[in-house]
Amino acid sequence: MKIGIVGNYGNNNNGDEAILLGIITQLTTHFEVQSSDITVFSNNPDQTKERYGVDSYPLYYKKGSAAKTFLETVRQSRKILKNLDLVIVGGGGILMDLYKREAPLYGTYGILGKMLGAKVVVYGCGAGPLTSSIGKFFIKRLATAADSISVRDPESKALLESVGVTKDVQIIGDPAFTLTTEKKHQMSSKIEKIGVTAVPYFNIKYWPEADEEKYQAYVQGMAKNLDELIEKKNVEVTFFSTKYPQDVWVTKDIYEAMKQKDRAVVNEEHLSPAQLIDFCGQMDVVIGTRLHSIILSLDAETPVIGVGYHHKVEHFMQMVGKADQCLSMSDISVSNQQFLSVIEKMDSNWEETQKEATRISAGLKEKAAKGLQQFSMLPKKGR
Repeated sequence: MKIGIVGNYGNNNNGDEAILLGIITQLTTHFEVQSSDITVFSNNPDQTKERYGVDSYPLYYKKGSAAKTFLETVRQSRKILKNLDLVIVGGGGILMDLYKREAPLYGTYGILGKMLGAKVVVYGCGAGPLTSSIGKFFIKRLATAADSISVRDPESKALLESVGVTKDVQIIGDPAFTLTTEKKHQMSSKIEKIGVTAVPYFNIKYWPEADEEKYQAYVQGMAKNLDELIEKKNVEVTFFSTKYPQDVWVTKDIYEAMKQKDRAVVNEEHLSPAQLIDFCGQMDVVIGTRLHSIILSLDAETPVIGVGYHHKVEHFMQMVGKADQCLSMSDISVSNQQFLSVIEKMDSNWEETQKEATRISAGLKEKAAKGLQQFSMLPKKGR
């Protein structure tokens, strides 16, 4: 069978790349599927081909105006979609309209794939925000076209149902939990090494609607909280990125605003998904604003603290029973004690904190495996 995978791939976001690698790993490990059977619609087809050994074509074809881009994307993608047996609209927070192209783009792939005779699976996605009429229209049409739908958290399921999706929506683990590492977090006697990711929140170079005042409040809040943590707990902080190079920009800004620079370092490497999991496994705790820095940390059984720049971070932390380890952006801006307070609570029962991260990891991997049921149309290996 010929399979197409559609998502925010080839965009130097290694959280999304971890999802893609997870999906490809599931397909080739559990089913009679070869890499040569898989086509990925990507922002960077050449990079995607080289990394995964799959076929790849552009996700969209830019032609000046939004209307011309849409029509050219439909025209070109139709040529590939007509030869596919299964289209997977897969992974990441792509069922949303914060970025205006997302819902029409991904919705159209699913709708067009169905029209051309393929099975359509919406797989392990995050949903929201969905506030525009056009966004809701395309997501509802995608759901109608889909043979099965799964999302990665209960809030995404509830949101889809609230905008009129009537099909059964399953909740599965993020496909990135398929990935493994031999360098998992090892039990330590105390918290010494802390990894940190930072998203360019309201930054003019990255955010849909820039706000310099909010960005600076965030940078200063992160810097002060990390300074306090270093001073009181004598920890080492290492900044790292899952979205390259944008995350490097903001981590440098935070680092420059810090007073305790001698106990902090910015890792500027463009780490692959496998390298990210290995890196997270070497930390005692990861403080993550990027959702997939949290996911990959738990994949490596490393305890986490979430910073809720987007509702998907809060929803994930609630789902794993760690809402008390998730801070809001306003928390970070108004007090420099936020990280310290959570770390001290974790440190008070550090052995159990580490064991709990291992239990959470095992549960999420089990949920990720549940998603294999959506591929019942594929022949299993060993039959």
